Formats: sequence, C-alpha cells, structure tokens
Amino acid sequence: MSASLLVLDDEPLNLEIIGEYLADSGFQLSFFEDPERAWAQLDSRPYDFDLVLMDRMMPKIDGLTLLRRIKADPRMKHLPVIMQTAAAGPEQVSEGLAAGAHYYLTKPFRSEALLIIVRAALHDRARWADVSQRMANHSRAVLLLREAEFQLRTLEEAEELAGLLALAAGDGEAVAMGLAELLINGIEHGNLGIDFLTKSRLKSEDRWLDEVHRRQALPENQHKQVCVKVWQEADAIVVRISDEGPGFEWEPYLTIAPERAFAPNGRGIAVSRQMAFNDLRYLGTGNTVEIRFTGGCDESR
Repeated sequence: MSASLLVLDDEPLNLEIIGEYLADSGFQLSFFEDPERAWAQLDSRPYDFDLVLMDRMMPKIDGLTLLRRIKADPRMKHLPVIMQTAAAGPEQVSEGLAAGAHYYLTKPFRSEALLIIVRAALHDRARWADVSQRMANHSRAVLLLREAEFQLRTLEEAEELAGLLALAAGDGEAVAMGLAELLINGIEHGNLGIDFLTKSRLKSEDRWLDEVHRRQALPENQHKQVCVKVWQEADAIVVRISDEGPGFEWEPYLTIAPERAFAPNGRGIAVSRQMAFNDLRYLGTGNTVEIRFTGGCDESR
C-alpha cells in the first residue's frame, strides 16, 4: 500500500504545485488549506497518515503551534512532519527543530528536493514501525538482564538488538529507535566508511541501501563487527557501542545544526539524544558511544 500524506498550506497555488510534483510518486495525497480542518482530520484519524507536509506561516494556527500539538499527542509523536518555510534563518530553523520538525524544505523548492526529503522521512517512519514490531515479538525476560555483550554487522541485526534492549526501557519505542540509529551509524559510518556527504548523495540517488550491502561484501569489511556491551547500574541501563572505524568529529552531530536541517540525513544522533537518552557521550576518537537510559516496565506493550 502506498504512503498517505497530509499536505497543508493556506495558499491553493502551493498545494497545486506540490500535487504536480508528487503526481507520479504513487503517494495518496490529502490536501488542506485550513489548519483547523487538517488538525480535526489528524485528531479523528491519527493512524491514517504516514507523513505531514505543512507550511510554517499560516493563519488561525501557525505551523509551529500545530507541530507542537501533533508531537504532544502520544498517537502521533512519531509521525514525521516536514516543515516547508521561507523563514530559513538559523533561529527559525532551530525553533522548528526543537519542536520536532526534523525535516525541512525551503521555499521555493524543486520537485527533486521534495521527493528526496519525503522519502527520507518515510524511511525513518518505516524504521520506527519495524523496530516497534520487533519489540512486540521479543520476550520480556530481557528485564532480568544484568550484563551482556553482543556483536553484529548487518542493519537487520542492529534493528533486532535495538528492539530487544529497549524492552528494558521506560520509554521503549524512543529508546529502540535511538539505539537503532546509533548501531546503524556504527555499521555504515564506522565500519563501512560512509560519511555524511556520501550518504547525502546516496540518499538523493536512492542508492544508500545498495551501497551498504556492496561495501559489506568487500573482503576488507566482511569480518568487521560492532561490539555492544550492556550493564545495569543503580539508576540506569548503560549501553556501550564500539565500531572498528577510525572515529569521526562527533561534536557537530549532537545537535541538528540549522545548516544541516535541509539534508536527508545527519539527524540520527541528535534525535536519539533529544528523544531517547538521559545521557549520550562519545569516547576517544568517536568510534565508541556510551548511552544511559532509565529502565522500566510498561505493561501496555
């Protein structure tokens, strides 16, 4: 089934342009000019949409207010929102990022840029859904874990392990996604050497996954592992993730800098730190990251 997008803009011409840009994409598009009507639709049918694409500057309800409303609703907290805006200054972008707009488009934009960012947001949503399903399939015996060590090398193994370890967390879904981001970063960037600019290009060409598989098959990478050590402390669960790469300049990636807000990638570490973990720190050259999160038992899962 194709993805369902809610598109909100108070200017009919802008809706028409977006419709033309996405006409051949296969997406199901629902258009709204009125923010109140768009919110009523989201509120009554929160699981019908896979993504929201909306303008920042609108009457009645501005984009940031509506964004905060969406992110405050537990049913929609993981619904990706792409903010399209002409207000692309660092302060405006930082404000949107803090509110949960992890995907940005600057007006005017080209059809290629729209498709790239939509695909990136939908890919992230699919990963959320996959990790959540893996969590539901795991045994709750992981809550008894006191100390363990794992080794992995594939994206699938990263998502499996993230779902398993997150069962011991208070906010399991957020921790699962945060762990998956860090584990995948260890594979693709640490062990396979796919840096930010290379990944941006691969994402724009829709070749990222193919390149990951190609590099993993190279003789020099076939035996590289990501090592994960887990232990419990008095008030937290600690996870230490180490890859076999040389490390990287990690400081800029602890936050989503406004100048990188419009890229289809580069937000995973910052989002993990913002949404999932009490403490996230890189050690040494950056090929080891240690995170802490609060344990818990959510009986609704």
